[in-house]
Parts: sequence; C-alpha cells; structure tokens
Amino acid sequence: MPRYALKIEYDGAPFAGWQRQAEQPSVQGAIEAALARLEPGPHTIAAAGRTDAGVHATAQVAHADLTRDWDPFRLSEALNYHLKPAPVAILAAARVDDDFHARFSALERRYLFRLIARRAPVTHDRGLVWQVLNPLDANAMRAGAAHLIGHHDFTTFRSSLCQAKSPVKTLDEIRIEEIPLPQGREYRFHLRARSFLHNQVRSIVGTLERVGAGSWAPEDVRAALDARDRAACGPVCPPQGLYLCGVGYAQDPFA
Repeated sequence: MPRYALKIEYDGAPFAGWQRQAEQPSVQGAIEAALARLEPGPHTIAAAGRTDAGVHATAQVAHADLTRDWDPFRLSEALNYHLKPAPVAILAAARVDDDFHARFSALERRYLFRLIARRAPVTHDRGLVWQVLNPLDANAMRAGAAHLIGHHDFTTFRSSLCQAKSPVKTLDEIRIEEIPLPQGREYRFHLRARSFLHNQVRSIVGTLERVGAGSWAPEDVRAALDARDRAACGPVCPPQGLYLCGVGYAQDPFA
C-alpha cells in the first residue's frame, strides 16, 4: 500500500483536539472521513503531534496508507474538496517510503504561541491568540526562559495527565519576539524540541507571562524548574494562542 505524508493546517477551535473521539469532532476524524470519500475505509492516520482541544496548526504532518497510487497534488486537491466546510486544509501531499512515520520519524517539533497585550478586545484575532490587558517585559521573559533551555526534568511544566514515560526533555530553543501593533503589542514565543510533554508549552508560556507582568522574577523560573513539582508551575495559559508550526525530519518529505 503506498504511503503518503500530508502537511496540514487547521483552526483548532471547533475540534476536541487532533485525536479521533467517539462523539466529538476531531481533526483526525475529519481527514479520515475525507479519505473514506476517496477510497473504501476504514482509514487510520498518524500525526506528528496530538494537539489538544482548541490548539491550531500551520504545518502538522500525518501519514496515511492508501490503496491507489495517487498523484500527490490530485490527492491534496481531492481531500480539500471533501474536507469542506471544516477549517482544515491539506497544504501538500508527498509519496514517502513505507518506513516513514509522521510521529516516530520526526527529529524536532516547533511550536508558536501568540499573546496580545491590549485593553480593547481583539476582533480579527479572536480565538487565535491569548489576550492580556497590560504590556509585558520581554527582556525579563527572555531571562526567565533562559533557565529552561537544555536538558532538564520538566515535571513542573507537564500536565498531571501526561502519559510520557519520563519528564526529562531537551528544550533546544525559546525565542521571544515583541511586535508593536497599532493598538498594544504582540509577543510571539517560538519553542523547539525533539518532543514535548503534555501541556509543556502552555505551562511554560503561562509562567513566563507572570515574569513579564512582574509577578515573578526571572530567577523564580529556575526555582520552579528545580522544584520538580506541578504545584510550583505558573498558570497554564489557554489553548487558542498555540500553533504547531513545523515538524523536522532527516529528509523533508515535502521538499
């Protein structure tokens, strides 16, 4: 059976997350239903990251095994036709080797978190960002983030429901952009690692927001990390500002 990699963009707001669920809409379920319109099913696809309810993606990667030898462009066009009106788009499809696995072949994952600080409610970005009312100190947040770079036990920054065997991860990058807006400022948090724990990104950003607001000192982030205690974490920020924006492989299947 030929295997295809799919690069996927979606608005997570209407979905209970990536993973297929019995009685709730999911991104996986929407794509598998579209595949069933092209070939007899059932279809089961695997993704690089199982994003939570409300989390978006600009470059999720999944793979599917099909029976027909599809032209990749025609496959993406056909899937997009059958995905309407769901806010899911196949940006690209590519034929890959049988041993390619969207999750297990991935060497890194990249996430973006968008936070807007302004007094007036957001309108055009509603549901796509986390809004706070007051400006944040970006340099203080960068100083706090520096304590998290590298190989650490991230027990403090993972959900109590996390099923990972180990809390030890290597966080390769946290980069924080500050962007002036006509009204307010946007802060973009770029995080990169081979893999992440459940709620790790949202826990980190929620904690760094407390640093930017002046409620925590940058050094408090190190103390929280060293505590290896979920109770030491700052608040977990809401999901709507989070995007899976890239997955890295030894060879880019879409190159």
